[in-house]
Amino acid sequence: MRKVKVAGIQMACTWDLEKNLNKAEQMVRKAAQDGANVILLQELFETPYFCQRQDFQYFDLAYVLEENEAIAQFRVIAKELNVVLPISFFEKAGNIAFNSMAMIDADGSILGIYRKTHIPDGLSYAEKIYFTSGDTGFKVWNTKYGMIGVGTEKDDTEMTFYGSSFIADESGEIIAKKD
Repeated sequence: MRKVKVAGIQMACTWDLEKNLNKAEQMVRKAAQDGANVILLQELFETPYFCQRQDFQYFDLAYVLEENEAIAQFRVIAKELNVVLPISFFEKAGNIAFNSMAMIDADGSILGIYRKTHIPDGLSYAEKIYFTSGDTGFKVWNTKYGMIGVGTEKDDTEMTFYGSSFIADESGEIIAKKD
């Protein structure tokens, strides 16, 4: 039987991108030092959760995958630490934006992206202002440490995810849920 250690990271974020990335990197390094093979940072960790108010300047936070600083930084870290990192980011795609996640394998390669499907809308979750519903469908990737599937907060009600950020499905493979 294969053993895979997973870690979920939650942290307070500021409007200082460099500070958030450094803090996230330190926490990823600590989790890897403690033996984690797959490490999941929280949703949209590059900034504080901005979707609680309508401000069109927040669209300036969206980047295409290839230009996202966090993705570039954590590709290097994944390879260095030999860990899998599902990384959440605010993705710009033409004239629309998505709440996305890039699956970075332990060799630093990007296996693909998942775009959040179910976008909440309410007083404290005005995400429909910023994000288009995802067009990738639910994804599963063959990573160094097993088949890993990803869902994002609110997708859980449609995908029947329960419990912590990582749960094993009936086959013993890993399902990662970020929220």
